[in-house]
Amino acid sequence: MRAARGGGPETGAGPDGAELLAAGKAFVDLSSWRKVGVSGTEALSWLQDLVTADLRDLAPGRARQALLLSPTGRVRAAFTVAVPGGSVLLLQDPAQPSVGDLLAPYVLSSDVRLDDRTEELALFAFPGLEAEPSAPGTAASSPSCLGAGVDLLALAEDHDSLLASLSRAYRLAGPEDLEVWRVRAGLPRLGVDVTEEDLPWEGGLEGAVALDKGCYLGQEAVARVRNLGHPRRLLLALEADAPVAAGEPVVAEADEVGRVTSAAPAPGGTGTLLLARVRWEARDLPLRTRGGTELRPRPAAAPRGAAGR
Repeated sequence: MRAARGGGPETGAGPDGAELLAAGKAFVDLSSWRKVGVSGTEALSWLQDLVTADLRDLAPGRARQALLLSPTGRVRAAFTVAVPGGSVLLLQDPAQPSVGDLLAPYVLSSDVRLDDRTEELALFAFPGLEAEPSAPGTAASSPSCLGAGVDLLALAEDHDSLLASLSRAYRLAGPEDLEVWRVRAGLPRLGVDVTEEDLPWEGGLEGAVALDKGCYLGQEAVARVRNLGHPRRLLLALEADAPVAAGEPVVAEADEVGRVTSAAPAPGGTGTLLLARVRWEARDLPLRTRGGTELRPRPAAAPRGAAGR
């Protein structure tokens, strides 16, 4: 793994970048993430009718993880609805299809406007902080688009000066550090651990669904699975005492029952923490890799349903 500042290899002498992120001592530059502005008198009520999160009490400075589903309940997009400084923004991993493009056909006659503000705004995430750092000229929202912590948004023209200022108080972590932090936290990523064929419960994204909310796109399909049956598969947070790589088959009672989707070294380099897609009927069986490495359940370190990276 790279050092958190993007330098040479880690020496093992101190915490790695992912540990610093978890401890609130590092941040990541997510300015390349998609930022879709939603404006107009009906902005929040319009979103409320479409997405899985309950936005009725979403106040300035707060954020909420959300999903946009297909009519059959499949996950089309995962994103965060944030209200930094009072404006509504949808923050999204750019590896996904644009949530703005997916939502646009539903505007119709509503007093709603969608604007891609990605190039206008800088975004910095602090997944290990509970309180926003002191940074004049920024607007904060929490929880972070990474699923935990705090986000800071600023004008793109202030990006470089803000980055330099934040770097004096916190370590700047890189993409590899962020990925290790995500896997250790047990947070699913759409396109990696979750596919567009999955229902929220099949991709570990149930935390982004408000169970007591009224209608939204795909709500009836989600309710049928939740009330009358069970999902076809689950995303499990597991651990192993030996190296395990993403893509390895997961086996139970000699049958292949799933596949490892993400893997990262455990803190200190002892063993592996991983996420795996496993068939429902194998969820409680002893699991191992094809090579015989035992896979044990582990508690997720962050709320399931974080929809960022």
